[in-house]
Amino acid sequence: MLDASDDDIKKALVTVAIERALIDFGKSALEKVGNKLYDDFQCYFSDCYKHPERLTVILKELFGNSHTVIVESIKKNLDEFSSQKSIKEFLVKIHEKNDSYS
Repeated sequence: MLDASDDDIKKALVTVAIERALIDFGKSALEKVGNKLYDDFQCYFSDCYKHPERLTVILKELFGNSHTVIVESIKKNLDEFSSQKSIKEFLVKIHEKNDSYS
């Protein structure tokens, strides 16, 4: 039996929250963002847990001001876990980056 660490579980939660938010935003959003993450940073959605700034950069590039809708959806998807330190830090980082968008 495989034992998942607490960090692995949180990474999976963040990954699912991102993917769900993108699917809800539009049919092609998941594929576009996934491809651009890999093309620009050689990373996947699961890597965004440790590097949320990469996701934010891609969302801004692809969706402009509409990226905030996706960020809010991610936040909503993670709401019940937001009291956990690393999830909270992830959410703070994606919001900090969004606040600096002009």
